Order: sequence, then structure tokens, then C-alpha cells
Amino acid sequence: MLFPEVGVTKGDLFEYYGAVAPAILPHLRGRPFTMKRMPMGVGTESYFQKQAPKGMPSWIPTRQFRTVRRGGESRMVDFPLVGTREALQWMVQMNCIDMNAWYSRVDKPDRPDYVVFDLDPPDGEFALCVRAARLLHELLESLGLRSYVKTSGADGIHVLVPITRRYGFDETYAFAEAVSRRLEADNPGVVTTEWLKRKREGVLLDHRQNGHGKTLASVYSVRPKPAAPVSTPLAWDELTADVTPERFTMTVALERIEQLGDLFEPTLAGGQSLGPALKRLA
Repeated sequence: MLFPEVGVTKGDLFEYYGAVAPAILPHLRGRPFTMKRMPMGVGTESYFQKQAPKGMPSWIPTRQFRTVRRGGESRMVDFPLVGTREALQWMVQMNCIDMNAWYSRVDKPDRPDYVVFDLDPPDGEFALCVRAARLLHELLESLGLRSYVKTSGADGIHVLVPITRRYGFDETYAFAEAVSRRLEADNPGVVTTEWLKRKREGVLLDHRQNGHGKTLASVYSVRPKPAAPVSTPLAWDELTADVTPERFTMTVALERIEQLGDLFEPTLAGGQSLGPALKRLA
């Protein structure tokens, strides 16, 4: 029993990821995968594991990359690559509730597919997060950029801007920071870039998520929250003040895919240049 409040078991999670595999796998395939393991279920301790564990089946491939620890020392890590339904469900067997992979792929590990904006609201103020996300959407549109939104499945909202794979993480970080600080300056009290929670006023627009080796809970991931919510993509006109993350359950996510297809598919298509947008920001 992983989610006692709603009666969701590990078997239920296994079945969900089997069913959602056609939609989620394109967003995981070919990307170094970090295992976020929570053996005892929601509300218990979790830990991240980058190195492929001993005993992992040989039919789950790995790729080796150098990672830098917080202390500054580096090491070579064999990252799993999750590209099949069986590999995805094996991660559930290893107590992974949400699925976390790099923004870049193994063929161009230094070239992300998108710029990430992670919106984190004050406790209990998701409607304010919606307002901040819509302001971000308006600014990005004014810069000539398409963006795509999903509930984080936890407390916030993720906005992705697909780009051509010619920019490095230093460039995507700089762009995200410039956008975030412009939005903060134009909307004090609604948007902030203040990292310290006790000093914040408004929704944190976190540009720091744009870095080599960073991960984000993938679209269609179940999140380790009591109601077992799913990180669900929305059309921008669906993102209204009455939206709540808990509304998007595993059943709802699967129904939406059947009715609407994968609304996040365009995030993998790239095709957008940051150059003109940076000039407009200057």
C-alpha cells in the first residue's frame, strides 16, 4: 500500500505505468535516468540513486557520464536508460513512484531539448501559481516563443519551452534567469526569484532548474503525495484559477490521453531559437 489515503497499491502503480507507457516513454527514452526510490510509500523517506543498481536486468541499457557531487569531486556513473514498458515497470518494482530523467539525450548530453520554468507557490496558494504561470505564458508569447504547461503533480506548475538542440545549459540558464527576473520586476508580490523561503513574497519562478544533470518529474509521473496525483499536461486555456493538482488522478490522466493525445508531444519537437527572444528581452 503506497498511498493509504486513496488505497493505491504498488500493483496499481505498476498497472498505471504499463498503461501510460506509450505516452510517457517518448519523454524518457534516450535520457539518463535517475531513480528516486521510496520503499515504504508516501510520507516516508526517499532517496535518489543515479548509479544503476547491481542486479538490474541486462535488457535495461546504461550509459556512462561523469557527475559532480556537491563537494566538488566527480565520478563516473552508469545511468539506466528507460526506453521500454518493461524497463519502466521495473523502476516501479524498485519503488520509483515518479520518473526523473535529464532534459538532454545521450547523443547530445550538453544540449537540452527545452528550457524549464519550475513554479513553486506559497503553501495553499495554487491559484496564485496559476496566475504566475499565465503571466509567464504571456511574456513568452510576446518574445515569440511557444510554451507548454503541466501540473507538477505536487504543489506547483512546470512550464517548458522547446528549443533547437544547439544551446548549452549555460545559455538556457541565462535565458530562464532573464525571463524570471523580468517577470519578477513587472509583477512584484506575484512572482519572485528569491531562493530563501522565509524571504519570499509570491510564487518562486525557479530558473536554477536549468543545469546539466538536473531532472524534473516527467510528464505523466505519479507524484508521492497523499492523493496520488499525476503530473498532467494542460492546454493553456484549461489553466484556470479553479484548477487543483489533486484533480488529475491516474484514471483522469489516462482518459485525457485517450481523448486528447499527448499534449506534451511538441516539447520534443524543438524548432525554436532563443536568439530573437534574448534581443527582445535586452
